[in-house]
Amino acid sequence: MLAAAALPPVHLLPVLLFSVPALLRLIDSAPSWRRAAFIGWFYGFGLGLAGLYWITEPVLTEAQQFWWLVPFAAPLLAAAVAFYTILPAIAAWLIPAGLGRVLVFAGAWTLSNFAQQFLFTGFPWNFWGTDWAIPGDIGNIFLQPAAIFSVYGLTLITVLLSATPLFGRRGFVVLAACLAAWAAFGWARLQTPEHATQTNVALVQPDFKEPPDFSRPALLANWHRLLAMSFAGIKNGGDVIVWPEAASPWLLASDDGARAQLAAVTGTTPVIAGSLRVVSNTDFRNSIIVTDGPQPPLAIYDKWKLVPFGEYTPSWLPVKIIPSLVGGGFTPGTGPKTINNVPGIPPFGPIICYEAIFSGQIIDERDRPDWIVNVTDDAWFGNSAGPRQHFADVRLRAVEEGLPVVRDANSGISAVIDPFGRVTASMPLDYEGVLVAPLPEAQPKTIYARLGLFFPLSLSILCILLGLICRHAKVVPSL
Repeated sequence: MLAAAALPPVHLLPVLLFSVPALLRLIDSAPSWRRAAFIGWFYGFGLGLAGLYWITEPVLTEAQQFWWLVPFAAPLLAAAVAFYTILPAIAAWLIPAGLGRVLVFAGAWTLSNFAQQFLFTGFPWNFWGTDWAIPGDIGNIFLQPAAIFSVYGLTLITVLLSATPLFGRRGFVVLAACLAAWAAFGWARLQTPEHATQTNVALVQPDFKEPPDFSRPALLANWHRLLAMSFAGIKNGGDVIVWPEAASPWLLASDDGARAQLAAVTGTTPVIAGSLRVVSNTDFRNSIIVTDGPQPPLAIYDKWKLVPFGEYTPSWLPVKIIPSLVGGGFTPGTGPKTINNVPGIPPFGPIICYEAIFSGQIIDERDRPDWIVNVTDDAWFGNSAGPRQHFADVRLRAVEEGLPVVRDANSGISAVIDPFGRVTASMPLDYEGVLVAPLPEAQPKTIYARLGLFFPLSLSILCILLGLICRHAKVVPSL
């Protein structure tokens, strides 16, 4: 549980210098691989329980219906995620203590993160690479290697450096040298010239309360708030308006009257709006609708990475645990896309909420956009670590892809993030307002954008192979 203090928003990374060596010492004392697996699972359970406590927040908002889940939501999710810690624990137990064990453990830990992204619908949350998304200049510097090998590479390095206390003074010397080189690289990369485009984005953060009130007076009040805030965004120089996830109380894709009312306020200024979409009585979509007048939408994007238990119930679960509003659950879209037919603004890649945590899977690399629009509704998670952890992930996506990210959240954190992960403008949590800011220019494709997930995956496997090669090389700590 102590290791969770290294995660956003606390970022107390030095705790890993105790937590990881302690885990490896415990594994070293295990009499069997089963005991090592047991230790690994409990380590993962503690890490998940402390790092994912906020998952109870949306359950509390629907407590009248899902009251029975309140004491179980965080522990059950933590228990499931903890199974991914078993692999690195067993791998470490199989290798004698020393440098080889540390290399194998770090590689296996990172591979388990890959599994966490791709198995059982995926839940790539709270990877240790996100620990470095510290607000301000320090975080900006230490995030830069993500442009080479993503959050996975940052995680690999973090695990390796966290084990350095096992090697005494020499370990701390290596730690200091690596951090100095890391900081130097990050500082040097941040010297790259970065300019703003001629496009000003207006982010609307309405701070609608969750769960929503679906009475007609409440829906009308929300609608008029969105119209007024959009007008304010245009008045203050916005060239494009962005609304958060599912913000529109009306179905913008099919509601001609709603688009006409919107156009009466915004004219031909493009609006990138989060809106639900109904294709049929059984086909519901969580979508982004792009309009620039009363005519049919210019573009539609459907969310394709849906939230288990929030937007659909996995088929293997016999109990339905989703809001009744969406019937049997949402239908996923077809995947990442680039929207490049909106007059007056550069081509952009849309992502909705949860999709932002899937490194290497958020844009169409064959039709690379100039910027990324991330709309979300983190109000379900209150003033907790959840929205802040989500925001840390989004900063990493900007660095990985070398693209600016415009993030619009219902209750915050809304921000404009440049291709180096620097926050150039933002609105905080639980705040109602409109933010108008220039869109930063895109950078050339990063190494990670060119090579994709294959590169950090290869580094993880290489780390394991090096550990196997030097598994008999013992390093005696210098006291």
